Amino acid sequence: MRILLPTGRATRAVVEEAAAGLDARVVVTGEIASFLTPEKLAALLREDRYDMAIVSGMCVASFRGVEEETGVPVFLGPRHAADLGFILSLLPDLALSRTTPADDLLVEKRRKEAESRIAAAEAASDFTFVIRGVRIGGTSRMKVLAEIMDAHRVPDIRERVEDFFARGADIVDLGFSFDATPRDVAAVFSRLEKTDGPLSVDTQDPALIEAALGRADLVLSLQEENIPRVGKMVGDAGIVAVVVPGERGLSANLEAARDAGIECLLADPLLPPAGSGLVGALGRFSGYDVPLFFGAGNVVELLDADSIGQNALLAAMAAETGASVIFTSEHSDKTRGSVAEMRRATEMMVLARGRPYPKDLGIDLLVIKEKRRRREPPLEYRETIRAGPAPSEISYDPCGNFRIGIEGDEIVAVIHGRAYRGRSWVDVFSALLANREVSLLDHAAYLGAELFKAELAIRFGRSFEQDGPF
Repeated sequence: MRILLPTGRATRAVVEEAAAGLDARVVVTGEIASFLTPEKLAALLREDRYDMAIVSGMCVASFRGVEEETGVPVFLGPRHAADLGFILSLLPDLALSRTTPADDLLVEKRRKEAESRIAAAEAASDFTFVIRGVRIGGTSRMKVLAEIMDAHRVPDIRERVEDFFARGADIVDLGFSFDATPRDVAAVFSRLEKTDGPLSVDTQDPALIEAALGRADLVLSLQEENIPRVGKMVGDAGIVAVVVPGERGLSANLEAARDAGIECLLADPLLPPAGSGLVGALGRFSGYDVPLFFGAGNVVELLDADSIGQNALLAAMAAETGASVIFTSEHSDKTRGSVAEMRRATEMMVLARGRPYPKDLGIDLLVIKEKRRRREPPLEYRETIRAGPAPSEISYDPCGNFRIGIEGDEIVAVIHGRAYRGRSWVDVFSALLANREVSLLDHAAYLGAELFKAELAIRFGRSFEQDGPF
C-alpha cells in the first residue's frame, strides 16, 4: 500500500521517521503542513500511483474534489506529527476518516471499545440482589449512589434527580435533616413517583424512614437504635438496608437486621475523612457476608483538593476492598461533577480487572493534565520582538460593547439586546463576524479571548467573570 504523506518543513524529520519501513513518500509542501491546498495535493497525486494520501489533521481545506479528480482517498492524519508513527503502525486495521483527525478517531474508537467491554461485563456478571433492575454485589460493576442533601428543601427535586441519573448515578439518595417531617418526606417521594431509577432515603429517624417506605428502594442507615422500631417494616417492604456500626458494632447490627426480616443488606463500616483515620478504616472493609458500602463522598467533601483525582483513587480503593456501592455527593461547589467522575471511575475499575493497574484502559479521568506531552519540532525564526504591555487606553468599537456570560452549557454574548448563543467560542465569534457586530481588530482579539475563557469555564465546571482571570 503506497501512501503519500505531505508535510511541512518543520515536521519533515518527524514524518520521515514515522514512515520508515513503509511504502510511503514524504513530500514537503511548505513551511506549515496544515496550509496544504487541494491544488497542491492534486498535483502531487498525479506524479505517481498512490493508494491513499494522509494529510495533517490540522488541515481545514476540503479535499473531496481531489479525490474525485484523482481517485485517491485522502484522509486526515493526527493533528501532531509526533503521533503519526503510532497511527501508521495501526494501518490497515484502523479506518481513517476524511473529517475527523486520526488522533480523535483513535480516542473515540478506544472509548467505544471500552464501553462495549463494560456493558458486556455487566451483562455477564453475577450479583447478590437487584434494585429496580440495577445489579448489586457479585461481579457486577460497583454502583454509584449519589446524594442530594436536604431533599425537602429542593424545589426542583425531580429535575435534580433525573439530572443525577443522566450523569451516571445508579441510585439517587435523598437526605433529610433533623428539621424534616414525615409529611416532607412523603411529599418528596410522591413527586418522584414516576421516576424509574432506584431511590434511597437517607435518615436514621424511624418516623422519616417509615414515611418513605412506599417508594424508597433503599434505606440509609440502620443501627441498634432504629432497627427495633423500623426493621420489620423495612423487611416487610422488601427494600434494601444499609447497616452501620452504631454502638454495638456492625456485625451485631447486621444480625439484628436479619432477625427483623430484612433480606437484602449492605454493610457500611464507615469511612472517616483524611486525617481522621481514613487509612486505618480501610482494614475494616472485610469479613462480612453481605455487599459493602463505601462512603467516598465524605472524604472528598472534607478535603480541599480537586475531586477528579480523589474520586479515581477512592474508587480504586473501594474496588480493592470489594465494595459494591460507592457513595458520592455534589453538596459543595468544589465537588460539582463528582457523579460523572465517580461513574467513570467505577467503569475504569471494571476495565482494570485482570490488569496490574488501571492504566491504558480506553477511558480515563484526565481532564486538565495530559497523559503524555507531545514533542513538536522547535519553532524557526530570524528575529525576536519582545511584546510589551498593552496600551492603557483603549479605542471603543463603534459597533458597541458586549456582555459575555455562560448559561448552562452555552456561551452567551449580548449586544444591543441581541444574545448570541453557542457551545463553541468559534461558533459564537463567527456569528458575531457574520452579523458585523465587531469592527476593530483589538476588539475582535479581546472577544476571542473572553469567549474562549467562557468555553473553558463551561468545560471545567468553573464560574466565569468577564475581564477577570480564569
